[in-house]
Amino acid sequence: MVIDAIKNGIVIDHIAAGKAMELYQTLGLGRLDCTVAILKNVPSQKLGRKDIIKIDRDLNLDWDVIGYVDPNITVNIIRDGERVEKRLLKLPDTITNVIRCRNPRCITSVEQELPQVFKLTDRAARVYRCLYCETQAGK
Repeated sequence: MVIDAIKNGIVIDHIAAGKAMELYQTLGLGRLDCTVAILKNVPSQKLGRKDIIKIDRDLNLDWDVIGYVDPNITVNIIRDGERVEKRLLKLPDTITNVIRCRNPRCITSVEQELPQVFKLTDRAARVYRCLYCETQAGK
């Protein structure tokens, strides 16, 4: 299988195997009018198996969303065929409008215009809680 090199764009690397489609949907990459390649179950010395997403365009991505999906991801920015930047991500302290509160009595269920804000309460266990009602986010 041959996947061409990217001249200008983004390579999202070291995605945990099987998480590429979740990231693809969360970032809304299906709405792009450029080439997006998803490589699944690629052999990796570091992870055993990994997923990779290649985007053939330079975009402004939400780094917090990517870090929420998988904090071990690396993002490579490619310009003129060369990597000009490598970003190492981490779990964000807060995430907004990525997940919805599942508590039917939460204010966000009644007041639809309120943003869905979740705070990281346990980094080791990757636990996020609703800012308004403290309900734990489900994955």
